[in-house]
Amino acid sequence: VECSSAAEALAAAGAGADIVLLDNLAPQELHAAAAQVKAAHPGVTVEASGGIVLGSLPQFLGPHIDVVSMGCLTHSAPGLDFALRV
Repeated sequence: VECSSAAEALAAAGAGADIVLLDNLAPQELHAAAAQVKAAHPGVTVEASGGIVLGSLPQFLGPHIDVVSMGCLTHSAPGLDFALRV
């Protein structure tokens, strides 16, 4: 379930969500929300997403974050011009 706050994430986990995606949160807010979710629902997977790029990735890693999604890997990837001759 995609959530934009700790309250939404706790509600989703309490309703039975297996995975809670914390979207577009600042790193400090993200870590606080993830800690709250893990404290209340240890079995829930917590995913960080939204605006994360390679340069800022270390700020989003932490003990309560299980998965990090980075859209920049697909929508911002540079093109590669190549040819295949068989």
